[in-house]
Amino acid sequence: MTSPIDGAALLDEVEAFHRRFNVFPTEAGYVAVALWDAHAHLLDCFDSTPRIAFLSPEPGSGKTRALEIVETLVPQPMTAVNASAAALFRSVSAGNGKPTILFDEIDTVFGPKAGDNEELRGFLNAGHRRTGVTYRCIGDGGQQTVQAFPSYCAVAVAGLGSLPDTILSRSVIIRMRRRARNEKVEPFRARIHEAEGHKLRDRLATWAEQARGFVMGAWPDMPDGVTDRSADVWEPLIAIADAVGGHWPERARAACVTLVTASKANDKGSLGVRLLTDLRDHVMVGIDRLPTVAVLDRLNALDDAPWADLHGKPLDNRRLSRMLAEYMTADNEPIASRNIKAAGSVLKGYYAADLWDAWARYCPPPPESPLPPLPGTANTV
Repeated sequence: MTSPIDGAALLDEVEAFHRRFNVFPTEAGYVAVALWDAHAHLLDCFDSTPRIAFLSPEPGSGKTRALEIVETLVPQPMTAVNASAAALFRSVSAGNGKPTILFDEIDTVFGPKAGDNEELRGFLNAGHRRTGVTYRCIGDGGQQTVQAFPSYCAVAVAGLGSLPDTILSRSVIIRMRRRARNEKVEPFRARIHEAEGHKLRDRLATWAEQARGFVMGAWPDMPDGVTDRSADVWEPLIAIADAVGGHWPERARAACVTLVTASKANDKGSLGVRLLTDLRDHVMVGIDRLPTVAVLDRLNALDDAPWADLHGKPLDNRRLSRMLAEYMTADNEPIASRNIKAAGSVLKGYYAADLWDAWARYCPPPPESPLPPLPGTANTV
């Protein structure tokens, strides 16, 4: 009979193995990655699997090395660079055990010059859930039938820039950065260190079999404020932490709060949500209405905002109207410009009262210290 494995001590060793070769920006990163490595051995115990994404603005930030270390610790790693969606879903549904897909250079798939790659995006989104499948027609000519290919599998990605919102929202995000001169790591030598990682991987697999009864069907208590999709992402990792015990339950919840908060701070949402948020926080602060021409001037003048250069052109009246019309007022009418009387004339513009419902439903919480009104935006009648 196999002796019980101390899960907390084993995760300590997994974390220490990462620390030898990886420099993550926060302690939360080490905690999340070690828990993610362990969760890959227990996929069938969870309703969903978080993607883990190593992202950075510049090359040389340790993303690929992070994937290489993960590769030594997870079951059936499958390294994918520019793999097609068809190749991936056939590998996952092959029936000989689920691979752990490691997708390096993901920016070549979803970057600004790569196109939409909707098929691969659909596979990655569907595979987040245990019930996720990809439907394809098989057969020739009139003999084709529709077949569902299971897509559920663990996926780690690394790349420059960002990812589509639908993938980011299903991911634990580790924002990588270049090592500072005083940050040292041990050189990774595959011939030596892969074997060390594989020993840890095999012990993780043994521990997973022993812990399956503790993890299956677990409903871990989530930190305050972690709900909806963020809870889906973190529940498997916190369930792992609760199963191993020791200091891991506390560290896991602290890491969860840290990384979820960071993801929200970096998440500008869709372009429509960004527009609503900028209107609330920068353009219509302290005023109840503003002519369209003034709205556009202030949006296009914002630093660190996309409005002055949308595919080479500034935001104009037509696009502003079209974007806001996708959202509804409290009376369930599309948001639209209305007449504003000013200085003896009538101009088209927007009322804060029409935007309040959309602000409440779609925007992140407002800043704790509201910005003062912009010059020249006093209420007009």
